[in-house]
Amino acid sequence: MTVYLAWTSEPISNSLGPWQEWREVGPGLLLLESTESLSTVYHAVKWLLPDDAALFVSAVESPPKSRGLPPGTTVWLRGRTAGPA
Repeated sequence: MTVYLAWTSEPISNSLGPWQEWREVGPGLLLLESTESLSTVYHAVKWLLPDDAALFVSAVESPPKSRGLPPGTTVWLRGRTAGPA
């Protein structure tokens, strides 16, 4: 299972895709938990967006440093990523 961080310039209302969980942690900022490849997740998010929308997707390989995220997000990330916090 991999956690992906995705940023989009446009809001997405449909959360259906090749992921087990979808968490919106800020405007246009998403955490996606999936067994699929980066390419598969990227294209699935891309197909939910208008053609001119910006998109960035990357795997989260270790718990990032963060603050101000919705309640439970840090614990959720630590439970799904390896490495020191």
